[in-house]
Amino acid sequence: MLAWLAQLIAPLNAVLFRIGNDAVSWAELLGFVSGAACVWLTVRSSIHNFWVGIANCTFFLVLFATARLWADGGLQIVYIVLGIIGWWQWLHGGADRGALTVRRATPRTLAGCVGFVVVATWGLTVLLTAVHDSAPFWDALTTAISLAAQYLLNAKRVETWLFWMAADVVYIPLYAAKGLVLTAVVYTLFLGMTILGLRAWLAASTPGRTGVSAPDGTTGSGPAAAPAGGTGVPA
Repeated sequence: MLAWLAQLIAPLNAVLFRIGNDAVSWAELLGFVSGAACVWLTVRSSIHNFWVGIANCTFFLVLFATARLWADGGLQIVYIVLGIIGWWQWLHGGADRGALTVRRATPRTLAGCVGFVVVATWGLTVLLTAVHDSAPFWDALTTAISLAAQYLLNAKRVETWLFWMAADVVYIPLYAAKGLVLTAVVYTLFLGMTILGLRAWLAASTPGRTGVSAPDGTTGSGPAAAPAGGTGVPA
């Protein structure tokens, strides 16, 4: 079974070109492209970010498993499941089973997310150390922060962008140190896009400026979309 799986994903690990010591594979390149598209669609609050994100998780799952970043690899599986859930939430998780709108998280929700990050980081560090992960603490920390960010994104809370920013600040040097130069560049791009997302969602969450659900599941709003060239974003 494992031999069959290895044969199936082998083409994604084929090296296309090199950037320094980073042998860029199809998985890393496709992860770059689909990841950038996913974040941009999220900044624009487009429902299409979910299916693009699921494809992105598949590519990164192959990449991280190859690099022995087990938590990041396992996180991609969780993301796929959460992406499906979030897709449904954005379409039917609002009032009267309608589309969600961008909102601010309550202090209680944020405290719960921070508490989760602390506990999950500790637990995952112990687990990943036991299975000889290549960077147990940092892998655990980014995994915990990313899960909290995804939770807030599925609920369309503005503060999701603050958690994504925190994760990206750690991801960039982590991937660079692992020799995944192109992926580090991708996350640098993501970090810049989180700023656009935060601006757009803050505008969309302003009382009297929150949009209504559009046919494709986006949150329509004229002035509120201006800061990022789109409508709100997942939080």
